[in-house]
Amino acid sequence: MHEYSLIQALIARVGDEARRRSATRVHAIRVSLGALSGVEPDLFTSAWELARAGTTCAEAELRLERIEAVWSCPRCKKVFAPGDVLRCADCREPAALNDGADALTLDQLELEVP
Repeated sequence: MHEYSLIQALIARVGDEARRRSATRVHAIRVSLGALSGVEPDLFTSAWELARAGTTCAEAELRLERIEAVWSCPRCKKVFAPGDVLRCADCREPAALNDGADALTLDQLELEVP
């Protein structure tokens, strides 16, 4: 389950940021999860629940924002429907994937600082 190792890395990163900013508590973490990232949201959330105990993130809420895969023509900007051939019939250009659909990104931390 690679979701657990991703969560461990996330908790370490958040802990580093919290220490750097002298935070006394982490209230929430917002993460963008691309539909093509290879990360299963339910497993990611379960791993979060298991791994955060005893860490800086023990009481923090995990907020996941799902980024759907959207393909479009880079020339004419036509958006392709799911299941479409990923080549523009008008321009003959191969489709391009929107930003973030294959990423896992730490977007926001809510920290309590003195």
